[in-house]
Amino acid sequence: MNIAERLFAQAVAHPNTPALIDFPRGKRRCLTFAEVELASARAAALLLKARLQPGDSVLVLQPMSAELYIALAAIFRLGLVAMFLDPGQGVQHIEQCCALRRPQALVASDRAQLLRLVSPALRLIRHKFVIGLPMPGATAWQDLDKLVPYSEIYACAPEAPALITFTSGSTGQPKAAQRSHQFLLSQHQVLVRSLGLAAGQVDLANMPIVLLSNLAEGVTSLIPPVDLRQPGKIDPVPLARLIQTEQVVSTVASPALLERLARYCILNGIRLPTLRRVFSGGAPVFPWLLEQLQQIAPLAEIYAVYGSTEAEPMAKIARSAIRADDMRAMRNGRGLLVGQPVNEIQLRIIPDQWGTALGAYHPAEFEALCCEAGTVGEIVVCGEHVLSSYLYGVGNNETKFSVDGQIWHRTGDTGYLDAHERLWLLGRCAAQINDRHDILYPFSVETAVSFQPEIRRSALIVHNGRRLLMIEVPAKELSIETLQKALGWAHIDEIRIYPHIPVDKRHNAKIDYPALRKLAAKDN
Repeated sequence: MNIAERLFAQAVAHPNTPALIDFPRGKRRCLTFAEVELASARAAALLLKARLQPGDSVLVLQPMSAELYIALAAIFRLGLVAMFLDPGQGVQHIEQCCALRRPQALVASDRAQLLRLVSPALRLIRHKFVIGLPMPGATAWQDLDKLVPYSEIYACAPEAPALITFTSGSTGQPKAAQRSHQFLLSQHQVLVRSLGLAAGQVDLANMPIVLLSNLAEGVTSLIPPVDLRQPGKIDPVPLARLIQTEQVVSTVASPALLERLARYCILNGIRLPTLRRVFSGGAPVFPWLLEQLQQIAPLAEIYAVYGSTEAEPMAKIARSAIRADDMRAMRNGRGLLVGQPVNEIQLRIIPDQWGTALGAYHPAEFEALCCEAGTVGEIVVCGEHVLSSYLYGVGNNETKFSVDGQIWHRTGDTGYLDAHERLWLLGRCAAQINDRHDILYPFSVETAVSFQPEIRRSALIVHNGRRLLMIEVPAKELSIETLQKALGWAHIDEIRIYPHIPVDKRHNAKIDYPALRKLAAKDN
């Protein structure tokens, strides 16, 4: 089994269908499935010249582009393992990730190659390939056209590793999420059903794993000419124009990106009638964003998706399925509704024991442990597209347990299932507040605050033993007294207004709590 076989099959079934549309140096480029297949076979020949062996790791540092997926297809074809890390996390992160899994080769853009100047781990990589301008010590990727294609596809065992990504390590050592060829195929099948992928459609590709699934399903992927590494800062003008001119049917994107697109379109009276499906995930997706997306894409089905690195997707909900009483519940501290778990996953709620390792359970023991509808606890999942282990087992003790030999993953999130078996999120287990008032889940407050149109973002922390709500209100007046009254159930001690609340670098949507606490301490 090799996931590259799925990519090759599309080149046979849809040779002349556009596979990848991108904009190198601002100029539109379109590659068909046959052209992507040919380029990946030539890239495989280039990698073979370095005498890389099946199982060797190739670190890839290249923005979303045709070159990225040509390289990825070549790596899979040879039975190599593609490694991805986020260089934006800093040099220490690069060193830690390369220590966990030492790469034998580096495929990187000319800009990323400059990281060799500050990273000993990158300098130690024996074989280097540069995409873009020539760089000392690196083989030029542009020489592909001169090579004879390597047409063979290495026959991997289903459990053979194919792809490794790393957690941010913001709370300690990063963990390596290793996906096998079988795992990628299972995840692809879930994504096809959950996202409604169909050959011949045009998808605005913003998330790497979805674009890989597009290639495996015959879907045309449009890679926009914006910096997808900073979704909260993208220019929405070319994005909206591309959706119109390229007849985009679907997109899966972070809420930060879609917020900017929706805001621009609403302010300028722009509608996007070609869109039929819009999915948002990777960070909390609040109802107000779903409503705005429906305004700009009136013919589209709008969905919020809940997932994680270890299990993507876990649940989803359509905007049209959120009822008036659900809205009231979210306003009143019941958490964020994220919908029914996908069919391919088992999802349960167990008593919150986060921070304590769990052992092995017999099926009857586990069923007795699981919470009834409406009871809050840890969200745990199991399925073929759920990561059963981290590389070398680092992190398994805290996040994995077994039931009759089957591995379950602890998401670290708190929530509950309602009477309709829909999942409601209450935030991270570790964020729970238990003080003189009662137990409070900060995310339930942040969800309630999201219904206030004047407030762009909020975060609740305990500061000096008091419940402190920090809100981002850009250049608008707000009645603190009215907000305090609306949140009476949360017993907020203090509310502070800020022009900007810090968010994570990757999604530009998740609260950066360490930075937030520094901000609170600074304002004492």
